[in-house]
Formats: sequence, structure tokens, C-alpha cells
Amino acid sequence: MIIAIDQWSKFLVRTRPDLQNWDIIPGWLSFHYTLNPGMALGIDWLSTPVVSVISIIAVLAILGYVFYTMPQAGLSYLFCMGLVMGGAFGNIIDRLIMGKIGGYGGVLEGHVIDFIHFTPTIQGYPVFPYIFNVADMAISVAFIALLIFHRQILPEDEAAHE
Repeated sequence: MIIAIDQWSKFLVRTRPDLQNWDIIPGWLSFHYTLNPGMALGIDWLSTPVVSVISIIAVLAILGYVFYTMPQAGLSYLFCMGLVMGGAFGNIIDRLIMGKIGGYGGVLEGHVIDFIHFTPTIQGYPVFPYIFNVADMAISVAFIALLIFHRQILPEDEAAHE
């Protein structure tokens, strides 16, 4: 579901110019269509194909971990990991196909579409200068829930109790 909502929202912003630079709540929330070639928070230390390959490897490792822990996992854990995986796959889809769709590169050269921007400032400085998307929100919500409720959510290692 996260992948579908993420890709649908990105498609709308990408194809509708009226949504690409829209003050939804002036001074608080805007859409600013952005193509992010790098990592989260606009970090651009590596080339786009390298970031894409690292992203795919990381997602496969997380997916493997989810399958490994599934026998001990509860519904809350599976929900959080579903948010993480849905968000990760949503951004990987961009990396795999947006270069071709946008006409600026090939497979693994796609940039992630970001567009949600909180715009409040304090003394002229942005409170949260980053632009993100639905996939990023899903991943963030899952990580925050896992950090706060880790004792209740994370599966227990049965070997530790023996």
C-alpha cells in the first residue's frame, strides 16, 4: 500500500505543474518538486548508481532479516517493517526507472522524487530544510515507533532465553 501511495503521489507531482510549487499552508507546508540524486536528506557523497546499488543491497539485507525474525515477530513489528520496506521499495523504484522516464539516464541513474516541504522559519532560518516524500515518511514513522516502543515491538531472540 505504501508503494502505491508513494508512486501515485510522485506521479501526480511530476506530471501536474500546478502541484510542483504549491504553498498548501503558506509559511508552514508546501510542495516543491525536487529530484534527489543522492541519499536521505540530500546527502550527495556518492554517484547516483552507487547509491542505488547500496540501497538495493540494504533493502535485500533488511528483507532477509525480516524473514529470519518472522517466526518470533508480532503484528506491530511486521507493520513497522512493512512501512520500512514499502518506503524503501518506493524510493528504489524511482532509482530504477526515473532516469529513463525523465530522459536523463538509465537504470540505476534515476533520482528520487521529493516534494513535501515544511517551510516554517525562526529568525530567517528554516526549521526543517529537507524536502521528502511519502516513502520517507513511512520509513521515518517506522523508525520512530521502533525507537520508542522497541521493547514491545522487536521480536525476542529465543536463544537469549535458553
